[in-house]
Amino acid sequence: MNVEKIFASRAPSRAICVLVLCLLASASLPVQATTLAVLQLPALPTTKAQRAVLLGLARAGERLVAVGERGIVLLSDDAGTSWRQAKVPVSVSLTAVQFVDAEQGWAVGHLGVVLHTQDGGETWQKQLDGERAIALAVQIAERDAQLPGGATHLEQARRMLADGPDKPFLDLYFRDRLHGYVVGAYSQIYRTDDGGRSWQPWMQHLDNPQGLNLYGIRAVGNDLLLVGERGLLLRSTDAGQSFQALESPYEGSFFGLLGTRDGALVAYGLRGNAWWSDDRGDSWRRLHTGTESTLASALELRDGGLLLASQSGEFLFSHDHGRSFDKRQSRSGGTVAAVQQAVDGSLASVGLSGVAADQDPRASGKP
Repeated sequence: MNVEKIFASRAPSRAICVLVLCLLASASLPVQATTLAVLQLPALPTTKAQRAVLLGLARAGERLVAVGERGIVLLSDDAGTSWRQAKVPVSVSLTAVQFVDAEQGWAVGHLGVVLHTQDGGETWQKQLDGERAIALAVQIAERDAQLPGGATHLEQARRMLADGPDKPFLDLYFRDRLHGYVVGAYSQIYRTDDGGRSWQPWMQHLDNPQGLNLYGIRAVGNDLLLVGERGLLLRSTDAGQSFQALESPYEGSFFGLLGTRDGALVAYGLRGNAWWSDDRGDSWRRLHTGTESTLASALELRDGGLLLASQSGEFLFSHDHGRSFDKRQSRSGGTVAAVQQAVDGSLASVGLSGVAADQDPRASGKP
C-alpha cells in the first residue's frame, strides 16, 4: 500500500487511523496473511470500545450508530449517554456508516469491506471485500477494454490487482434499501441496485482519468455528486450513469460533502476550507469559517442551521447559509471525525478519543 499517498491526501482524523493500522500490519505479516486474518476474525468485545478510534456516526431511527477501528460498532439508544458493542464479522477498521431507516444500514471500511445490517446495527453481514472488489473490477475492465477509455481502466484495474486488496472505502450513499454506492481510495466506486447482494464496478462512469481518491458522495435533488483529492468535483445528472468533472474553486482536497434540504451544497476540506453552492455545483461561494483546522464533518441541524466540525474539536455553527460562524469547542476537547444530532436535539460526536455527548442548546433549537 502507498501509505504516504493516502496519509498526505486524506483528512488527519481518518489518515492517522489508516497510517497506524497499515504500519502495524506491514511490520509483521504479509498483506495477504493480514487480509485473511482481519476479514475472517470477528470484532472482539472490549470494555474500552467507547474510547477506541471511531470514524463514522449515523442515525438509525432514534438510535445512534458509531463505527471505527478493529471492526468496532457501538449503539446508543439514549442520545449518546451510554453505548454497547454490536456483533461484527470482521475486525478491519470501519470509516463510514449510513442508515436509510431504523433497520437497514451499511458500513464501509478498510480492505474494501462493505457490511450490511437489517436490525438497526445489532448484527452485521459482509457483502463485499477487497479481494472480490478487485476481481469484479478486472472482469469488467477486460470486458470493456476496446471501448473509449477502456485501456486506461484496464491498466488501473490490473494495478489494483498487483497491489492487493488493501484499498479502503471511505464513504457511501444509499438512496433507499436497494440503490447505493460506495467510494474510496484510487477512484474506487461500486454500485448496487439490489441492496448489496451484488455490486458493479463503476469507475468507468467517472471523469477521473488520474484515478484520484474519492472521499465523499451525496445526492441533492436529482443529482449525485462526488468530491475527492486535489479539489476533485464530479456530478451526475443522469441517475449515476455518468459523472462529469466540475470546475473546482480550489486545489486542495475535499473530505466531505453536505446536501441541504433546500438543495444547497457544502463542500469542505483542508485548513478550514468550505464552499457553498446554490446552483448544483456550477459556481461556489467561499465560506469564511475562521479556522485553519481541517474540516472533517458537516451536518444540517433540524432547525435548518449548518454545523461544521473540525479535526481539532471545533464546532462551527451558522444560521445564515454560511455567511458567518459561531465557534465553540466540543466538550470532549478531542479530535472530531463525525457528528450527528440525536433524537433529543443534542449533539454526539466521535473521533480519535472515542464517543462524546455534547448537549448544546443551539443545536436543539432552545433559546
